[in-house]
Amino acid sequence: MTHDVRRADSPAGAHLDAQAESALAGRGAKGPDELRRQIERTRHELGDTVEQLAGKMDVKGRAKARADDLRDRAGAMTVQMRSSAAHAGEAGMRHRKPVIIAGAVVAAVVGAVMVQRHRC
Repeated sequence: MTHDVRRADSPAGAHLDAQAESALAGRGAKGPDELRRQIERTRHELGDTVEQLAGKMDVKGRAKARADDLRDRAGAMTVQMRSSAAHAGEAGMRHRKPVIIAGAVVAAVVGAVMVQRHRC
């Protein structure tokens, strides 16, 4: 059972139930100034909690943030892949002659095998 308790030095609208007042006194509220600081601290913590809960309830905003994050990651991967492709192209141009020679050797071997099989 809670009772409204009004202190003589409290503002007209400030009500504390008996349990809240005893809990605050038990936490070490030394006087009205300390009590006000505790109340302000609690209000600040409550505001932060409400803000966090509101952010979790904003499904549309969270989905948009996730889509933006994925778009940024895809853009970064595109840049990385283009860079890798350009690097591979440069490496292919540098080693073009050995690749052509190796291809010609493979073609000659395949041709010789086919001619051998055709003769038999």
